[in-house]
Amino acid sequence: MGFFNRVVDRMVDEKVPRRKRKRLIICIALLTVISMVSATVAWFTVNTFAGVDQLDLHISVSAQLKVAMEDYGTDLERYGKVITNEMIDDYLRQNSNTSLEEIVLDPVTTRDGTRFTNQRGTEREPNNRSYLEFECYFIATEEMWVHLTTESTEQGEDDGTKVSTDSTGAKADVVNCPRVGFTTETNGTAIYEPNRQAPVNGQNTFDLPAGTMQYSDNTRIFHLEEMTPTKVTIRLWIDGEDPQCDDDVQDAHLAVQLGFVGCDNNNVPIS
Repeated sequence: MGFFNRVVDRMVDEKVPRRKRKRLIICIALLTVISMVSATVAWFTVNTFAGVDQLDLHISVSAQLKVAMEDYGTDLERYGKVITNEMIDDYLRQNSNTSLEEIVLDPVTTRDGTRFTNQRGTEREPNNRSYLEFECYFIATEEMWVHLTTESTEQGEDDGTKVSTDSTGAKADVVNCPRVGFTTETNGTAIYEPNRQAPVNGQNTFDLPAGTMQYSDNTRIFHLEEMTPTKVTIRLWIDGEDPQCDDDVQDAHLAVQLGFVGCDNNNVPIS
């Protein structure tokens, strides 16, 4: 068992070189501790507590896109630019009678990113010793495709997508175990698999390019119509079918940071 704990900044000043323009990026920062006591090949089981240390979703200052935990229609004043731990806690208490502090994640696996089972094939429910799931609503003042990105909001910042660990040796393999799913009604589910290798359990996943970020259809997460609130279901899990989800990652520390950017239909970032 374990636990692992998009969108445009439009620059109207055309005098600023494009490469220096800030792009609006949403960041989700997750700090997770993976702990285990016994394991089989790939899958591991845990009888110790694992909880969410931090889960924050930030949107840089911009009038182009906002987010909320509820659908407020086109009333932009009721949307904000940040989702806090407290807001997610409220969602979990109202919908799952739990909180981030109480969340315990068992390793699960999935083919489509929406239905999850444990090692025995038993279907698991969200936020109940399985995987973390919550909903939020994005609204933008113009049409855009939202992509996952490794780029930061501005020079000197470090808030693009990355998965890292301060654990060393074999424990560092923990960076290969997490998955993040993004589901919308019109675009289905996109699954981000950091350090992607051979797909497991038939999953259709994507990773981000190393080095300079290149946007393509593969990095698209979901589409936003102008002034149309869109529900995005975010799921976070440790995949038990991943070959590195074993004894080697016991007591490892994991940090997951997700950044999103808005692009046009040609996958060019909107700046």
